[in-house]
Amino acid sequence: MSETSESTTQEQEIEEVIKGLEQYRERIINTTLEHAKKVKIPKAKVMAKLEQHPELSKIDQALNELRSATQYQTQQPRA
Repeated sequence: MSETSESTTQEQEIEEVIKGLEQYRERIINTTLEHAKKVKIPKAKVMAKLEQHPELSKIDQALNELRSATQYQTQQPRA
């Protein structure tokens, strides 16, 4: 396998991971909002708590790192 196709495959895998993390993040937010709505907690209060949610913080950090990695790879000259 050539270096170009390996880097393309790696970029595709990173994109898939990013999509999965984004979906997981949205699912956490949507589920939390649904539960909060059932017990009548204001959306603004829930969103403020979600900003401090440790799992969401980890996801956001991972997404930032992955996006930085893909930007770095796309900026590198191809062989």
